[in-house]
Amino acid sequence: MKTAAIALLLASASFLGSPALAQVESSSPTVAAEPMVEETDPDGGLSVTVSDENEWQDLGIAITNFATDADVSTQTNAGSTAQLGRAISGVIASDLRNNGLFKPSGPSGLPDVPYPAVQSPDYPVWSSRSADMLVQGYVRAGAGGTLTVGCYLYDVALKQQLVKGGWQFGASDWRRAAHKCSDLIYSRLSGESPFFDSRIAYIAETGPKDRRMKRLAVMDSDGANHKYLTSGQATALTPRYSPDYQQILYLSYLNGQPSIYVYDLATDTQKLIARNTNPTFAPRWSPDGRWILYSMATGGNTDIYKISANGGSAQRLTDTPGIDIGGSFSPDGTRIVFESDRSGSQQIYVMNADGSNQRRISFFGGRSATPEWSPRGDQIAFTHIAGDLRIAVMRPDGGGFRYLTDAWQDEAPTWSPNGRIVQFFRTQRNSGETTIWQVDLTGRNERKLPTPVGASDPAWGPIRP
Repeated sequence: MKTAAIALLLASASFLGSPALAQVESSSPTVAAEPMVEETDPDGGLSVTVSDENEWQDLGIAITNFATDADVSTQTNAGSTAQLGRAISGVIASDLRNNGLFKPSGPSGLPDVPYPAVQSPDYPVWSSRSADMLVQGYVRAGAGGTLTVGCYLYDVALKQQLVKGGWQFGASDWRRAAHKCSDLIYSRLSGESPFFDSRIAYIAETGPKDRRMKRLAVMDSDGANHKYLTSGQATALTPRYSPDYQQILYLSYLNGQPSIYVYDLATDTQKLIARNTNPTFAPRWSPDGRWILYSMATGGNTDIYKISANGGSAQRLTDTPGIDIGGSFSPDGTRIVFESDRSGSQQIYVMNADGSNQRRISFFGGRSATPEWSPRGDQIAFTHIAGDLRIAVMRPDGGGFRYLTDAWQDEAPTWSPNGRIVQFFRTQRNSGETTIWQVDLTGRNERKLPTPVGASDPAWGPIRP
């Protein structure tokens, strides 16, 4: 078991005018560099509400194929605009369906909407289909191989547009437009921060158990656009995105030497932060990106250290007999949650960011490991070990303990950017195969992410700029 093994090892201006007008615009429209979103009054215009204090409601959302602005769709390097319109609406439907909150229908089986009608829905048609909400949009080819994608959300009962948004991307980045539209819809209907247009770093695993190759890899939040970042010549472990999305922090073992690296996503280069001769574990960013936590074993003890993100001398934060490992900052940077066996078994502790006021918060039997503070600050996810390994959550004061999963070996939770989904990896009992899964905070909606090879140690990055 990997968690147990750690212990054993020391352990903008809007460009969304009427589509009809858009047909006669210049082929090189001026578009804001940043995505622009125009919203209706947040206190009105929604006939079906979703409350954070109550059960999530199941909203029926009809999602049509996104229209294109030409009688014969324009060809791009990612396919025609008509093909991309269908693909974008399919990704939106998948995003909303897989988060467990909504019940989208379409785009297959729903009538196509012509381009001029994107902003004038036929409400009786959708009302007869028992749709609460309606999503329509368009894809327009621009100069230089760009795409402009418009997204509209309508309340069918009120016969009212709730929100619209538009984005311009290179054609090969069309999936980002779909995720941006999903984020727009999710935020408007749930009142929550978005998370679909984000990426996931993880460890791709191949080869036999005794010669396992572990490479740093990234993918979209739905498992698409997979990419390896390291060659596998050195083992990669425990990645984490920087708060500004620009870098990935990870641990590497080359010739038996543990090294902490920061990988720059823009330049595909990496910088060495620290190299130790002693076993080292679990580097983690501070919320402001200025500091890195890690654990290192010296003289029979494993303690938590803090080092500048630019390198330099490390400061030791814990100094007790036993194994202290796996620090994670609170969102405001004032506290750190970590695991320690100082009481005789792995348990969860919190301390101030300077190492003071260390106290245990897990008192519910079994062992507890790999804690991760929610970006909302209200929950801590962790691995609970009582026979099986299961993902659980609790409040920062140790109360509110409950399970989110019920499998043989689930571990290493990480949070979505909005703190409403927990991601983890699962090991199959017989095969030893590792896969990445997501579960919402109800514990009822699990989803396995597709990866080309075995996958472990996931880390969810922030919303992409």
